[in-house]
Amino acid sequence: MNIGEAAKASGVSAKMIRYYEATGLIPAAGRTQSGYRLYSGTEVQMLRFIRRARDLGFPVERIQALLALWRDRSRHSSDVKRLAQEQIDGLQRKIAELQAMADTLQHLADACCGDHRPDCPILVDLGMGEATGQALVAPSGRHRPPALPTLGSRGD
Repeated sequence: MNIGEAAKASGVSAKMIRYYEATGLIPAAGRTQSGYRLYSGTEVQMLRFIRRARDLGFPVERIQALLALWRDRSRHSSDVKRLAQEQIDGLQRKIAELQAMADTLQHLADACCGDHRPDCPILVDLGMGEATGQALVAPSGRHRPPALPTLGSRGD
């Protein structure tokens, strides 16, 4: 099948198939006399494997290792499990980081009056952030940050 058919059958775009081929993730496809790429069912299955691994967040380097293990009939399942566990650990770290970001933003949003006044702890935090090393909004949400300068009020 040609690259368009392989893309449709695998769920991987033609552009990504070319990229995977160029980077060596998949072997170079056979070519017709007119230069069109040809893919077999085995190569489409490999593309499906890659797509599923990408859907699970595996980076290309880890997918290369997984593909090597997939092809190796004398593999140890412990090697596969180790790669999966490392991916799980990385995903758990990302989840914790995203939760911390959401918690911080929720805390700032709760501290913002959201009224007609210009004072806003969200903008203060974004403007000063962690450069000060200080929490700009108290956990109670009652802290009112200093007013921010407005455009043209810096004395320029």
